[in-house]
Amino acid sequence: MRNDLSELSAFAVVAEERSFTRAAARLGVSQSALSHSIRGLETRLGLQLLARTTRSVSPTASGLSLLKELAPALERIEHALADTRKQRETPSGRIRLIIPRTATKMVLLPKLAHFLRTYPEIVLEVTSSNDPVDLIAGEYDAGVQIGEFIQRDMVAVRVTRALRLAVVGSPRYFESHSIPRNPHELKHHSCIGFRFTRGLYRWEFEKGRKPLTVSPQGPVSFDDPELVIQAVLDGIGIGTAMEESIRDAIESGRLIQVLKDWCPSFPGYFLYYPSRRNQPAALAALIDSLRLPEDRETPAKAQRRRVLL
Repeated sequence: MRNDLSELSAFAVVAEERSFTRAAARLGVSQSALSHSIRGLETRLGLQLLARTTRSVSPTASGLSLLKELAPALERIEHALADTRKQRETPSGRIRLIIPRTATKMVLLPKLAHFLRTYPEIVLEVTSSNDPVDLIAGEYDAGVQIGEFIQRDMVAVRVTRALRLAVVGSPRYFESHSIPRNPHELKHHSCIGFRFTRGLYRWEFEKGRKPLTVSPQGPVSFDDPELVIQAVLDGIGIGTAMEESIRDAIESGRLIQVLKDWCPSFPGYFLYYPSRRNQPAALAALIDSLRLPEDRETPAKAQRRRVLL
């Protein structure tokens, strides 16, 4: 098929130019090589496609019939290749991104309007998922996830500063329940769970370099962090969320943060993707737009990276 496509393309050029000499010059091949290619195509088809004399070349009836169908197909192929090359040079095309809902609000939405105004030829397809995902198997171009969940063979770019998990309850809940002073006291509380596909998230604590995990015990669990916090606000129990995502509710007093000295910070969210090689311009633009300013690649860094690659 690869040889056929090359020979069919050569046939179309010869038919258009009506000359092996001009066609060979246009294709950048020798006249003898071009003639050999056309003869091979005719032999496989069992038909003469070009009538030749010492002075002229013209398509036969079979050649004209083939050319009628072939020319539009070759034009579509050329347009497709041009569009593909454009994606390497100009930020355009479709990017499939998978990202947790909390990170969407924290990382993507604040920059989305400016990004789309700057790159109007890019279309983002955003899928929400809290679970770590195999980008290749899922046919995604990039993802955003907590650093510890990202596979080691991925390229990762920091898109948030250090984050911290917050344990919170509502004033209504704490009217009838004591405030826990350490994670062990959570067994006396109604804990609202957050659920990944692989299971319930175990609450992670640390104090004085002593790690501790607690399995939340309570009447309900959700796979959506916003529903966890809504249940907390409704006084159902204690829940967890990224401190940054609920800062306003904490500062306004709608949520009461507990066990703060037991909740250490962690590196935060990273945008990750499979490779730096032959990177589409659209993906490069998204990476540059979402990465933290202090991690933005300078021309000198870019040059060093190109040398290493």
